Amino acid sequence: MFVEVPSRRRREVRWATPLLVLVTMAVFVWLVSLQQPGAHGAALLRWGTLSGALPGSLQQWVDAVQGGRAVSLISALFVHAGWVHVLGNMLFLMIFGLPSERAMGSWRFVLLFMVGGALSNLAAGALMDSPSRVIVGASGAISAVIGAYVALFPRASLGVLLPLGLYLQFVRAPALVLIGIWALLQGLFTFVGPAFGAVAWWAHLSGFAFGVVYAVVSRHSVARRLRHRGA
Repeated sequence: MFVEVPSRRRREVRWATPLLVLVTMAVFVWLVSLQQPGAHGAALLRWGTLSGALPGSLQQWVDAVQGGRAVSLISALFVHAGWVHVLGNMLFLMIFGLPSERAMGSWRFVLLFMVGGALSNLAAGALMDSPSRVIVGASGAISAVIGAYVALFPRASLGVLLPLGLYLQFVRAPALVLIGIWALLQGLFTFVGPAFGAVAWWAHLSGFAFGVVYAVVSRHSVARRLRHRGA
């Protein structure tokens, strides 16, 4: 596809990405402020997604919804285990989220983030080898945003800082190449992930795939929206 951004643009407030970042950081500050012994771990367990087999019957699905397991597919997106985890995710959300939101609109972007994140958590929970492990973080949703970004802007370039001895060199590289390398690493880490820690690599892969499909399916409505903005 793909979408050509018109040269004449109407000013439009991009509220979804900043709001998601704000809510995520507020939740993280609340988590680190918990003082009671074991409260932080209990909160992760309460709001995170637990890995395990998918419900096998309609009644089990009903029980999962009533027990909060289905809601945790969304709530887990806003819960992070540490500063590095949350700051890294929010950095990538801002880099790829703002241009994606500008192209597809705020509400469509929120739908991408929420549905992509929920489905990625569902896939990770079902495919992880170890049962009853807590899955937290917005990585799956951000992977969906990155997938949509590469579908919307296949010719875009990203700035990269490369360490060259004692200096940092700023270079520009095609976003498609960088994201392709990132996707290949996710595939590799899916199979060797336990050696690198408990990371839900399946959430990254499934989220990325959903984002690409979501952008391709939405390409006509996104193109109409951009033409309307440039009119």
